[in-house]
This record gives sequence, structure tokens and C-alpha cells, in this order.
Amino acid sequence: MTAAGIIFSNLHDKNIADLTRIRTMASVPFGCRYRLVDFPLSNMVNSGITNVLVITHYNYLSLMEHIGSGKDWDLARRSGGIRILSPYITAYANYENRLYNTHLEALLSMQHTVSTLTEDYVVLSDCDGICNIDFADMIAAHERNGADLTMAVKRVRVTPETAERYIIVESDESGAMTEVLVHPNVYPTGEVDVNLNIWVVNREYLQSSVMNAQAYGFSSFSRDILQRNVGRNRFYVYRFDGYYASIDSLSDYYNHSMELVSNESVRRDLFNNPDRPILTKVRNSPPTQHKAKASVINSMIADGCVIEGTVENSILFRGVKIGKGSVVRNSILFMDSYVGENVFLNCVIADKHVLFHDGIMLSGHSTLPFYVEKGKAL
Repeated sequence: MTAAGIIFSNLHDKNIADLTRIRTMASVPFGCRYRLVDFPLSNMVNSGITNVLVITHYNYLSLMEHIGSGKDWDLARRSGGIRILSPYITAYANYENRLYNTHLEALLSMQHTVSTLTEDYVVLSDCDGICNIDFADMIAAHERNGADLTMAVKRVRVTPETAERYIIVESDESGAMTEVLVHPNVYPTGEVDVNLNIWVVNREYLQSSVMNAQAYGFSSFSRDILQRNVGRNRFYVYRFDGYYASIDSLSDYYNHSMELVSNESVRRDLFNNPDRPILTKVRNSPPTQHKAKASVINSMIADGCVIEGTVENSILFRGVKIGKGSVVRNSILFMDSYVGENVFLNCVIADKHVLFHDGIMLSGHSTLPFYVEKGKAL
């Protein structure tokens, strides 16, 4: 059994437009020292997938700098490894000269590359879903079922008001899909399986599906591939029971980040599996310094920080400075942010290189965190 991986880096950028104005969704910082792309990329590497394609859209400079040669994921290889694909890498891939908006359009933009894959299976994954999933187990289930496509799903409770957020999948006792409902307007309250935007697909089936989409003008993976062929092709579900977080808004990003601080089981599920570590770019930063009057309570602190004030229930990325008398609560400060003296921050998300002058007081709310853009001085 061999498998290749494809990661979609930009498709849901508009969900957190503040954070993706200067970067892709894949390179959004998360969890003190990681980027969102680290989760699907590590899941693939931990499952023995060493040929990974990352489809980009725009704003992908920070993604390229983060991944580099791929050596931190053991993907700096002569054969396979990791490749970042810019949109429409061939002139004939896009006659209208427009950027893609769906998974299928993204695959069409790299149709030539898809056609050259030789592995038995292809694992497709978005990068805005945070989880630690064993793709090897998912592929094994795919093989046992003799499936053409296997979709990772999670059991959630929906109401008529929330059902429209999801792609709902119904299946029989064997796990074979019987119906796919794409963002239904009406659905009764209850427990359902929802799509996690993670699939295992037979390589030949994926290649033929992309060719058919090109021939017939299909554009939606969910509607034109799944809905059209459910019941005719062998589609199965793979139920994932671990922790999963989908970043659908800035408040989602904030609350899921705060879960890392407040919930030990979430941290353990994501980061404490010795067989499936979450890998990221290694930086040689000095240890964090806690000065004489520093106080740190229930927080995640990266290396290279200098703390002279108080930090509570917060996440500090590398190189953050907290001045004397300052209080940072329930906040997320990205790399190299600087907090002066006697500053008060609550429910704040500060992008990279933000400067908070002495005496500044800012407060948001968990449902509406106060966001400060990169390089801003307040």
C-alpha cells in the first residue's frame, strides 16, 4: 500500500479574514508554536505518507518560509517529499484566468500533477481542521471495504438552525454512504455524521473524477462527485472519535485556542501521543525568561519570551515581551509582540510585531475578541 497526500491551503481563508489578510489559512499560527498546516502535514508523515502536495492560492510566502525544504517533517527527499504548488501551473489549466473556490476546482488547477501520481491512494485534507488522526488506520479501513472513497466524519448534534453549517452524511450499518446532504436548509434535531473535509480516495478513481469534471464542467466535489455518485460508487465513512476543531470564524479560532489552555484532555489528545507527534519548524530560540516579579498562571508560553508582568490564561508565541506591571489575560499574542509597562489586555489577539505602548488598556470578549493587525503600534 502506498499513498500520496494533498493539502488545500487557502480554501476557507474568508472564514478568518483578519488573520488571512497577509497569509494563507495553512500558515495561521496556532497553539503557541505551530501553524495550522502542521496538523494535516504531521498526520500524513506519521502515517507513512512521504509524497505531499500543498495547493496554494495566494499570500503563500509565509507558508513557503515555514515549510522550507520540509526537513523538519523528514520530507527533504530525493523522491517524493513536499511540493508547494502555485495555482494553475499550466497554461491550459484555466482558460478564464480566475482563482479556484472549491476542492474540485483546486484539483482541476493541478490536473497534470494529479495525473502523474502513481501511489495506490490519495489522502485529501483541508488545513483548518485541527486534529490528530491516524491516516494509516483510515487507509486500512478503506482497503477492507474495497472503497472508491472514504470520508472522515464526526458525530455531532445539530438543530434546524445549525444544520446548514455542515455537510451531513448518512450511512448504513456497514458504513456505506446512503445519502449526502450539502448544507441542508431543513434538518431535524439529532446526532448526525458530518464531513471533516478529509478523504481517502483510490488514485485511479480521483484521476478519472478530475478528468470527468473537466469534460462536463463540474466544479463542486461535494455536489458533483459525492452526491451524484453515492449509491453507485463504493463510498464509505470513517468515524473519527478524537478531538476535532474547525476554524470557521475568528471567535472559533479564539475559543479553540483557549481550549488548549483550559482543557488538559484537549492538549493530551493533540500533542501527547508519542507515536503521532505534531511536528513544526524548529527554531533555535533561547529559553523564556521569567523576571523577579513575573507571574504566569495557566498559560502556554513559547521559547524566547521575556516576562516581567502577569500572564493569565493566555498563549504567547516566540519572542513576546511583557513589561513591568502589565497584565495579559485570556489573550493570544503572536510572535515578537511587545507589551510595554502597566498595560492591561483581556481577550485580545495580537498579530506579529504588534507594539502596545505603556499604559494601554484593551478588552474584547470571548465571542468578539479584539484583534490587532500585524505591525500595529497602539
